[in-house]
Amino acid sequence: MGRLDGKVAIITGAARGQGEAEARLFASEGAKVVLGDVLDEDGEQVAASIGENARYVHLDVSRESDWGAALDAAADMGPLTVLVNNAAILRPAAIEATTLEDYMAVINVNQVGTFLGMRAALEPMKMAGGGSIVNISSIDGQQSKNGLISYTASKFAIRGMTKTAAIEWGRFDIRVNSIHPGGVNTPMGNPMNDPRAEKEPYIFQAIPRVGEPIEIACAALFLASDEASYVTGAELNVDGGWRAGVVTPGLPGTDHVVEYGYSPG
Repeated sequence: MGRLDGKVAIITGAARGQGEAEARLFASEGAKVVLGDVLDEDGEQVAASIGENARYVHLDVSRESDWGAALDAAADMGPLTVLVNNAAILRPAAIEATTLEDYMAVINVNQVGTFLGMRAALEPMKMAGGGSIVNISSIDGQQSKNGLISYTASKFAIRGMTKTAAIEWGRFDIRVNSIHPGGVNTPMGNPMNDPRAEKEPYIFQAIPRVGEPIEIACAALFLASDEASYVTGAELNVDGGWRAGVVTPGLPGTDHVVEYGYSPG
């Protein structure tokens, strides 16, 4: 018995990274999965490697017209009961160096794409008698960093839209929750695949390493499953303790930071 037996899921941004990990995990737990992305060759390969319970469709989440194909693919597998809005892009720049074109590109994929996905899933999930929508936000939807004006705006929006949808759709037994990853070892978060990026930037957080895609996927699995049947409108941080606070060198309990070249005082 899998934790998602009988469920049909659409996962966006599923050709690599977090989305790929989610698709593989969901299928292993019994779900039939539609993988959506714009990286067609990668997406087709991932779906083929998963097997008969996976299908890839080209899906630019920011284009309303593309969502129809994803819904049709899901309907061929059964009633749609899970949507993971995972697709996202990042274009870091100082505010004064951010063009309107670049700003809107991030907003259109991250924020508008999530809106379109939720809206598209509503009627199929109502017909199915309920469902679960998991929106991938970020800890940058709860705080920010320099250089992230567009990304932070989009992730704060996802956080808020999640709560609105949870309030409006709870009566249909549709649950809507957001996941807030910290640093994750994906092509977007670590494009150069630099092994130093797996630990060095994280030595001052509780779990001093980068997160792995499967760790985000496991959180999404819980929210997609019936185990989370009374969870909606929630924010689940999967961030190694980033948002809990920082390890402060020079105070007790911080000896491990010396391993990374920091010597207090």
